[in-house]
This record gives sequence, C-alpha cells and structure tokens, in this order.
Amino acid sequence: MKPIFKAVIFDLDGTIADTLPLCIAAFKKSIEPILGQQLSDEEIIANFGPSEEGTIRALIPHHEEAGVKSYLEHYQQLHITCPAPFPGITDLLEALDTRGIKLAMVTGKGKHSTKISLGQFGLARYFDVLATGSPNGPNKVNGIRAVLEHLQANAEDCLYIGDAPSDVIYCKQVGIPIAAAAWAGTADISALEAQHPDWLFTSIEQFKNWILD
Repeated sequence: MKPIFKAVIFDLDGTIADTLPLCIAAFKKSIEPILGQQLSDEEIIANFGPSEEGTIRALIPHHEEAGVKSYLEHYQQLHITCPAPFPGITDLLEALDTRGIKLAMVTGKGKHSTKISLGQFGLARYFDVLATGSPNGPNKVNGIRAVLEHLQANAEDCLYIGDAPSDVIYCKQVGIPIAAAAWAGTADISALEAQHPDWLFTSIEQFKNWILD
C-alpha cells in the first residue's frame, strides 16, 4: 500500500529538467579559457558532487572567483538551450500543490544557478523551502534534514525524488523514502536499480498517476 505523503522534496538537475548538457557547456565556456586547454565531459562530471563553486575550485583552484563569475554568466546566457522543464513537470507540481502536499527542493546545485533555473522555468513559486549545494562536497543529507526540520515533518512521511544513484544512498542515510526519477536521457536505470530505491519511474506521467492515486 502506497503511503500518503505530507511533502515531496525534488532534486533539480535531471529530475525537473534536462539541465546537465547546459551545466557542462557552461563549465567549458568558463573554465577552458582560464585553464588554457579543453576538457572532456567526463573530466567535468568526475568533479561533480560539490556545487558548481566546488567543481570550479577543483578544476582551477587559483582562479575560483573568476571561474564562478564566468560560469554564472554563461549559465544564464546558455539557458536558452534548456528553456523549459521536462514536459509534465509544471502540471505535476500544480497538482501536488492543489492537493495541499508541501513542496520543497534539495539540490546539489549552487544557490545562484538554482535561482536562475527556477526563474527560467517559472517554477520558483512552488518551492518555498529550498536547500542548495555546498562547495565543500556533497551536502544532500544535511539539506534533506534541514528541509524536514523546516517543514516540521518526519522523514517517513515525506518523499524525495531524484535521478542519481547517490540520491538513493543519501535518502537511505536520512531514512526518507525515495522515488528514483529515470525519465531523463541521462538517467542510468541499472545504476539506480542497483541501489534499491523504494520506487522507480521511467516517465513523469507514471509518477504523477502513482503519487496522486
């Protein structure tokens, strides 16, 4: 029997929208001129975990401030390549909000890029509670705990939805149920299944029908 959730906490990249190509393009535009060499997608992704500030710190440690400034400028300029969330996301958020289910976001993105994306997508109004990433390393466990405290909610009464295998690991540490979002082209279903999420969904419509049933 499916629990009745009091709150749903969303990831952003790969869950709300297909922003990974945008992130990689912005990293290349901002870091390569300073570094003086080209970076592969794999080299950039290997430094994911911290917020963008932390990724830039790892790749160009002596030019962090300039790199972050350039990254945010390029991220905003290039957002036209990712103009909207995944089809169905806005309807999903509206339906959950109408049902009185509290909505929050815990993302590994930095606060500035998160605000840029939510503004671009017109979704900021749905997320009164927002926890973003840390430049010092992965911080989703602390972010989820902070959101639960803010909502005055027990972990077992809420649901996290994210697309990364690490999201499953973090949620198990907190004790919050997790629905794996496997609808992005970048989703690795096998890797998600290997971490044994509570549920896994390959389309937004499938998740919407389930959560609202």
